[in-house]
Amino acid sequence: MYESQNKNQMDELVNTHAVLVKRIAHHLMGRLPDSVQVDDLIQAGMIGLLEAARNYDRSKGATFETYAGIRIRGSMLDEVRKGDWVPRSVHRNSRRVSEAIHAVEARTGRDAQDQEVANEMDISLDEFYGLLKDTQSARLFSFEEMLESQPQSEGEQKWPSIDSGPYRQNEAQSMQVALAEAIKTLPEREQLILSLYYDEELNLKEIGVILGVSESRVSQIHSQAAHRLRSRLRDWRENDQ
Repeated sequence: MYESQNKNQMDELVNTHAVLVKRIAHHLMGRLPDSVQVDDLIQAGMIGLLEAARNYDRSKGATFETYAGIRIRGSMLDEVRKGDWVPRSVHRNSRRVSEAIHAVEARTGRDAQDQEVANEMDISLDEFYGLLKDTQSARLFSFEEMLESQPQSEGEQKWPSIDSGPYRQNEAQSMQVALAEAIKTLPEREQLILSLYYDEELNLKEIGVILGVSESRVSQIHSQAAHRLRSRLRDWRENDQ
């Protein structure tokens, strides 16, 4: 009787929140290559929704929609990674940008400016903006991505995998606290863009209209915010080992 009741509750959660899967899929599609199909994201997202319905514990405090959103995005990102559509050179450049930001900010004790990061990398400002554009296409546009493994050079340390069981859950909770604190330290415009994109679920064009800048500039600032976060979370990762 209890199992039947529990299954009915799961089915109700899945049916009620199926629209959430489609919303997240279309939101991600605006930032992914054309080779990624929305139907594949939806299929992967439904698996995440089923897992969320099976594992949700309301006593933890989070609403089901918040919890499910994390699992749905995680499943979609896993599906995208299986396609291996991002060249290793783009991942290397992404790490180079984050490392340059970290070096400048460690040296100056303040937010790194675009020209300073370009100088640190020994490239022109236009080349730096080009890297931001390229690495933006490699980002998986979800804060959960910060928790998951990336293609690495041999010998480099990896982030915990999304499928690391209880350890991953503890790691994720700790990471979320560190991430929230790191976001508060970002420049105001970067914080605003992240909030509009992730919390309000606006697309880049809509955010550009609000801020009075081009869609490409919003993409650029978003990419820089992501690199700055990765840079600032580097110390957390090292201290948490």
